Amino acid sequence: MDIKGKVTKSKLFFCFFFFAALLALPGLALAQTHTVSNGDSIFKIAGWYNVSQYALRYTNNIWTDSIYPGQKLTIPQKYTVQKGDTLFLIGKKFGVDYNRIKTVSGLNTNSIYPGQTLYIPAGQTVNNTKTNTSTSTNTNTNTYITASRGSFSQAEFDALARIITAEADSESYTTQVAVGAVVLNRVDSPLFPNTIRGVVYQVDAGGKYQFSPVLNGWINRPATATGKKAAMDALNGWDPTNGALYFWEHWVTNKYLTSRPVATKLDAFTFTY
Repeated sequence: MDIKGKVTKSKLFFCFFFFAALLALPGLALAQTHTVSNGDSIFKIAGWYNVSQYALRYTNNIWTDSIYPGQKLTIPQKYTVQKGDTLFLIGKKFGVDYNRIKTVSGLNTNSIYPGQTLYIPAGQTVNNTKTNTSTSTNTNTNTYITASRGSFSQAEFDALARIITAEADSESYTTQVAVGAVVLNRVDSPLFPNTIRGVVYQVDAGGKYQFSPVLNGWINRPATATGKKAAMDALNGWDPTNGALYFWEHWVTNKYLTSRPVATKLDAFTFTY
């Protein structure tokens, strides 16, 4: 056989192996990489690739809207649920903890159904936000804070402190702690995502943000010292709301919120179950 024939045979073997791999994992859309250009945003990129903003953020460990030209983002892999699948079996198939699939896919329960689209997280995401330091890759996710309500990464703590700052910086300290407690109560509830960042950045099926500061960008402001202290108190078990899952300001007219049982009222906020 001549060299040309050997090359052709090698190519055919590669193609056969590639398509065999695809057949072995039905429903899998392979991961892609997007190079950020001027004018790009997380919102736009998620729309272009038809993936959720949360899955895109989770995959790349980016929890602000700060991206820069030339930055490479991994587009989350999508998987279509097949008959007989369970989260546990899918996790085993791809070698990842099924709880991470549940988190990145924004699931509140373990129930899945054929045809449903899930996201498959990478083995270890890194924060590739532009920086001048060489130690930027995992500092947020590898530093943990232990409190009475559990162990939380520095990134989770920062998200909690920032949502407290964005929502209640002008309110009393008790109200700030109460806002943090609501986020943590949602983490513990089966009705919401099971991580702080999942709760803070949650967008429902109708495209509605759960917290307006995520929509208007205030979440990207650094947390105040008071916001951080309030976050720590909430993590240590102080809940002025006694288990509330919602809060709203006095001017809100949303019938769903205003019809819920009231837990307590603090400053301009009403907290409900």
